[in-house]
Amino acid sequence: MNKISRAIVALAAMIMAIFIPVTYGNAADNRIMEGIRIGEIDVSGMNPEEAKEALDVYVENILNTTLEVECVDGNMAEISVRDLGPVWSNEYVIEDALSYGRSGNIITRFKERADIKREGLSLPVRFDADKELIKQFVEDKCLKYNRDAVNTSLVKTESGFEVQEGLPGEVIDANEAADYLYDYLTTKMTNKDNYVLLPIKVDDVKGTDEDLALVKDLLGTFSTSYRTSDSDRSANVANGCRLVDGTLLYPGEEFSMYDHIKPFTEANGYRMAGSYLNGLVVDSLGGGICQVSTTLYNAVIRAELDIEERNNHSMIVGYVPASADAAIAESSGKDMRFVNSTDAPVYIEGYVTKDKQIVFNIYGHETRPENRKVDFESRVLETIPAGPDNIIASGQYPVGYCSVQSAHIGYKAELIKIVTVDGVEESREVFNKSNYKMVPRTAVVGVATDNPDAAAQIQAAIATGSIDQVKAMSDAWAAQLAALAAAAQAQQ
Repeated sequence: MNKISRAIVALAAMIMAIFIPVTYGNAADNRIMEGIRIGEIDVSGMNPEEAKEALDVYVENILNTTLEVECVDGNMAEISVRDLGPVWSNEYVIEDALSYGRSGNIITRFKERADIKREGLSLPVRFDADKELIKQFVEDKCLKYNRDAVNTSLVKTESGFEVQEGLPGEVIDANEAADYLYDYLTTKMTNKDNYVLLPIKVDDVKGTDEDLALVKDLLGTFSTSYRTSDSDRSANVANGCRLVDGTLLYPGEEFSMYDHIKPFTEANGYRMAGSYLNGLVVDSLGGGICQVSTTLYNAVIRAELDIEERNNHSMIVGYVPASADAAIAESSGKDMRFVNSTDAPVYIEGYVTKDKQIVFNIYGHETRPENRKVDFESRVLETIPAGPDNIIASGQYPVGYCSVQSAHIGYKAELIKIVTVDGVEESREVFNKSNYKMVPRTAVVGVATDNPDAAAQIQAAIATGSIDQVKAMSDAWAAQLAALAAAAQAQQ
């Protein structure tokens, strides 16, 4: 045997000597080799069943931890990890761990085993989680700590406008934060403390002194009268005007009338007053607010800002011509929305006068030629006469009650926008269209009574179909019942 052959035999013998004593990790047994961890669990020497049992406990401990989330300004939000819907998604990691040191030729297996024994090997426990639950958590518990920027703004004084400097804010973006938490929950959770600092963005201030210096021109103005309104409706008009006054819109920003005047509550300054509902005038919190919206709408269209949404009332109103109104209705989702379509900020000034006028002025940067004028003309296309009297018998009210509401004529109308240059008409176009319901004269009549004579007489009056007869009979019974009540009181 030559020297080379003897060397090869010696090397083979040495390798056999190394591997023959080692049994952990060979194909014959079913145990994970030394030096392997899954998550934080050392699974060295475990068979798959033992590793699964240990990891089930580990995963359960993770699910029982509390996730602590730091939001804006150090504010904390907490939630049980389990409430975010995580599930162990890579149980196959046990088979992966078992496979190390078992594949390839003898040299490859030897090297892999040596590397793991020397350096160790850590395999991850991965989860999946419910993205909707995560986003809901962010929206409910984290976004409330956002500190929005206070934009540079204006205050109108007798001498003009004063600039008020803005203040940057710090905010969490809901989608970005939800993705960040999802990544943490699926790849980084432990069975100890789970703490996450959400990514925070600077909310930059809008507006500069140069931007706001452009706001000096009156772009549009309009006023309406509410002299016939009672004290409650008048209070609602003044309150709505107050809530809108001072609004500053930067180029491209949208204004929503509803967003500015909600909620319709006493705490927000509203009182009960008449408003339209299903063809009747009923008392509601904020009754009269549509006059505020309508007045602002007319100022806006004269400033020629882009209208995004406008709705007419169900019935004609008396404070502007047909098709010049703009209704607000919380129940049906009606709003008045427009966009600042100019190249500079616009400022909305609103106020009421002692003689009960509501006024809105739109200020901004005038770029329209001085010789160009805009006006609007109401045109009635069709008149729909009111139908026969409508009598509603109501068991909610006693005999003697009778509330009568006047008839409303129905209309189909349109608003025409007219542009003149140097006094000469340049264009005339239909700006909007409106349909107003016909509503007959309506009486709501009380019929609740224990007196058979009263019940019979009221029903007989209703059967005539005449509101006048029903009203007369109701008044007569109201007087008679009042007299009986007074006599009973005197005998006590």
